[in-house]
Amino acid sequence: MNIRPMTEADWVAFFPTFAAVVEAGETYAFPVGLSLDEARGWWLESPPGTTVVAVSDEGELLGSAKTGPNRPGRGSHVATASFMVTPAARGRGVGRALGEWVLGWAREQGYAAMQFNAVVETNTVAVKLWESLGFSVIGTVPEAFDSREHGRVGLHVMHQRL
Repeated sequence: MNIRPMTEADWVAFFPTFAAVVEAGETYAFPVGLSLDEARGWWLESPPGTTVVAVSDEGELLGSAKTGPNRPGRGSHVATASFMVTPAARGRGVGRALGEWVLGWAREQGYAAMQFNAVVETNTVAVKLWESLGFSVIGTVPEAFDSREHGRVGLHVMHQRL
């Protein structure tokens, strides 16, 4: 697996995954029904952040991550990140590889910590993955996410010192 910066061609290839994940209503509070161009602003990070893709050795796009400062100015010493894996690649270690890559990138950039602001509590696969990579749930905002399947559920704030 190769993790590299996202190109325009990658964005076009990844967009159906982005749209499907958002439409599923279980992990992201992005607006539903965004066009390719509208969605770009929700996923592609500008410097000092970055957006990357995971690609198989055969060239198959497996997933994407975006990372950068969690907040501007006096909050810019803490990084954040978001992840999506294509349906065909789930369960193949893509999320873990992207998570490890993002943590390494944040350390190289000199961030003091990484914080995920909104991990849906019913997304137990993601919660377990982030905990296995050293994150802790430091709080949960009750009923902050309207899950299509579960109704209103909590959003975990997860944190790791780097």
